[in-house]
Amino acid sequence: MDRERLAEYLDFAVAAAQAAGRLTLDHFRSGTTAEYKADQTPVTIADRAAEQLLRERIKATYPDHGIVGEEYGETAGRAPARWILDPIDGTVSFVSGVPLYAVLVALEWEGRVVVGVIHLPALDETVCAAVGLGCRWNGRPARTSDVRELGQARVLVTDPKLVYRHGRGPGYERLRDACRAVRGWSDAYGYALLATGRAEVVLDPVMALWDTAALVPVVTEAGGTLTDWAGRTTHTAPDVVATNGPLFDAVMAALRAQ
Repeated sequence: MDRERLAEYLDFAVAAAQAAGRLTLDHFRSGTTAEYKADQTPVTIADRAAEQLLRERIKATYPDHGIVGEEYGETAGRAPARWILDPIDGTVSFVSGVPLYAVLVALEWEGRVVVGVIHLPALDETVCAAVGLGCRWNGRPARTSDVRELGQARVLVTDPKLVYRHGRGPGYERLRDACRAVRGWSDAYGYALLATGRAEVVLDPVMALWDTAALVPVVTEAGGTLTDWAGRTTHTAPDVVATNGPLFDAVMAALRAQ
């Protein structure tokens, strides 16, 4: 795909994510409560309304594109394009009144994610990227940090309980003990921090397609790596390890050591 077309898709994705973000703010800190789906993940009226808005915008502009979203499943398309949507990544933060939730929009083209947007409505921050076009943070270039020693690294993990529940405890402890600091800044916000040089490693032991897709171009175009816990690059992994780039080998060695 040529750069001009990629830029068009990126601009569209940013505008759509920001529009959905404005909608979520109408419900933020307003007493909105969550209900729980069959998989025990929370959902609110804002999640559903934001995804509906994103779907309507995509259908109006690119009617032959496919769409898959967390709340309304998959709608097949005729083009080699599929939009991947998470209308509120971090619903627990959202219903708790914590401003660290995100709208995630990604474009998959012929099986490869080529556009990704992390929009943080309550922080008024957008980190976005398209393959070959670099990563931008509120319009200016974004890069990962150049930290090269684990002893200087800031490691982020959404929920340490899940790390242990999914059998990742020993590797996590080795990495935790080797690094400078561990923080619990959550969900997509952690990857936005990584892509903008404010953290070096993010760990998530449980991920879905809509959680991961938008993160891949954002992190990699900023100079980082995003893989599964085995080090394989894929946006369909059930778990994710992201690094600033220079620390990839050291992080993998810590996670894999016996």
